[in-house]
Amino acid sequence: MSNPLFTDWSNSEKGGLPPFSLFRAEHFAPAFEAAMAAQREELEAIASNPNAPDFANTVAALDASGRWLARVEMVFHTLNASLSSPALQEAQRGLAAPLAAHASWVAMHQGVFGRLEALMQPGAASQLDAEQRRLLERLHLEMVRAGARLAPQARERYAQIMQRLAELNTRFAQNVMADEGDYRLVLRSEEELAGLPAFARAVMRQAAAERGLAPEDHLVTLSRSHIVPFLTFSARRDLREQAWRAWVGRGERGGDTDNRDVAQEILRLRNEQARLHGEASFADYQLRDTMARTKGAVQQLLMRVWDASLQACARERTAVQGAALAHGFDGPVRAWDWRYYAEKVRQAQYALDEAELKPYFPLDAMVEAMFDCARRLFGLRFERRADWPVYHPDVVAYQVFDADGSHRAVFLHDNFARLGKRSGAWMNALAWHRTNLGRQTPVILNTNNFAKGAPGSPTLLSLDDVRTLFHEFGHGLHGMLSETRYERLSGTQVLRDFVELPSQIMEHWIADPGVMRQHACHWQTGEPIPESLIERIRAAEQFNQGYETVRYTGSALVDLAIHSLEEEEAPDITSFERDTLDRLGLPADCGINHRLAHFQHLFCGDSYAAGYYVYLWAEVLDCDAFEAFKEAGDLFDAPTAARLRRHILASGNAVEPGEAFRAFRGRDAVIEPMLKGRGLLPA
Repeated sequence: MSNPLFTDWSNSEKGGLPPFSLFRAEHFAPAFEAAMAAQREELEAIASNPNAPDFANTVAALDASGRWLARVEMVFHTLNASLSSPALQEAQRGLAAPLAAHASWVAMHQGVFGRLEALMQPGAASQLDAEQRRLLERLHLEMVRAGARLAPQARERYAQIMQRLAELNTRFAQNVMADEGDYRLVLRSEEELAGLPAFARAVMRQAAAERGLAPEDHLVTLSRSHIVPFLTFSARRDLREQAWRAWVGRGERGGDTDNRDVAQEILRLRNEQARLHGEASFADYQLRDTMARTKGAVQQLLMRVWDASLQACARERTAVQGAALAHGFDGPVRAWDWRYYAEKVRQAQYALDEAELKPYFPLDAMVEAMFDCARRLFGLRFERRADWPVYHPDVVAYQVFDADGSHRAVFLHDNFARLGKRSGAWMNALAWHRTNLGRQTPVILNTNNFAKGAPGSPTLLSLDDVRTLFHEFGHGLHGMLSETRYERLSGTQVLRDFVELPSQIMEHWIADPGVMRQHACHWQTGEPIPESLIERIRAAEQFNQGYETVRYTGSALVDLAIHSLEEEEAPDITSFERDTLDRLGLPADCGINHRLAHFQHLFCGDSYAAGYYVYLWAEVLDCDAFEAFKEAGDLFDAPTAARLRRHILASGNAVEPGEAFRAFRGRDAVIEPMLKGRGLLPA
């Protein structure tokens, strides 16, 4: 009982938050062992129930099982992603296989599966309501997809595959974190700092100070909030190339952190996993349970956008090369040059300079902007709670109240990059909403990796940073506003190509001039953003979108291609990536968002494997959905917001996603608003 993970904090007076300060790495192994044993007892009780299977004694009981294990897992994964340490990483490596073995045991339990099979027979579930039927169907399908229908020998092999994949996913993630943490580009002279605006220098100086470097040093890390500004503004072409090569070379530097063999083994095992299911490739298996359903549907969308983005990128290249010549560079523009000269184009064509923009987007004001949008759309109110436990001083806890004043959720905001935190931005949960067996309040986390401002100065965001802030908040709202009865159907636990709709639609509000006028104020003078600057931002909305779309779509096409392979042996990932992009005609001066050796979406787990396309699929949905607000003539139209909340955010996975979208929009989505928004429609 001295282990704090053996307690249930879900109903504590501290917002149901865990006692983070009490947890130690050595607490997790015994807690997991006990929690897994408890769930095994729960499943054995379900399977051995002498009464005929029904919803309560089988489906609801399965949904309610493993609650202790889920609590421990959520804390463990949160700390490993956001506050890792050598001891936690060692525990993560040691627990990967046992946790995967337990998950396979649960998913393939023949006694429980047999009861679900019985309830799936015609007429057996005729008395269930729509949400109960959806839960039955989802739990049954998950067990089928996890191998429950396989023959005994195949089930045993399947479990071995999942254990090994869990170990490899963990190693892949830790290797990327190690490569990112080890890299340092230290800038010591004015010559090395040439071109960098004050805001970039400030965050790089702060990064150097946090790592104990000399007072005059400035540090460029592999955090996106460091690398992108450096590639955009640094006048030192040699240093841009050095930083770019380190950024794109993560995971293939050789030595203990090289991910090429790790990824190759993951691919080989995934192909074997797919064949055990009777599928030709992992992509066929993975896409079966999505809105897209097939490789052909995904390929059709990606190639339509790819062809259009290549044409847009070619038009942009002319301007970028012209800017290079105008600034005295007559060589070919390389991948480490594009952002630098594109910024020159943006400044010349739109009089838009990121250094001019950032002072109007301090982090605290942008957080207030997103909270205000949530209030105006859904009636939510966020109250900061300094008395509630958090796992790091950077994390801010909020109590969330609904329009009627009732307690709605707990929201944790973790915004800054630091050592021991993986890169990127994400949403996760420490507790999901449910109402069966008593109401459980959702505890939702948003995590970003913004470069922290110097002491006494605010953290200033780029427009891309602000979009990321609103994007993750959209995921957070999906979790906070869930109204499902059953935990397994709650929040963001929906089909992968639907989950990005709530996040991406929220990005539209920060682009609204009215929201900008109210919240984008200069951090020093307090003056609202000038109308002329708003107009320039809007005029430049489609600037460089060909380049950005090529980079994203190229990554998605490589992902789909490598997971579509049907051979037993996986290829060398570097050669495959190069050959695929050559065949597609990727411009060398663009590159792609994520190279395979550090593509964490694909290889730190399988959620986005053969699924990186989902952001584009969901963009079709979100752009069309946002049109509903435009058609209403008010971006905060109350009836439209109420439909968005009821049909998209509150329904979780209790409703098939196509049906949910049609309930909101009155029809299926069309692609034209997305293409128009990216400037990809023919002129």
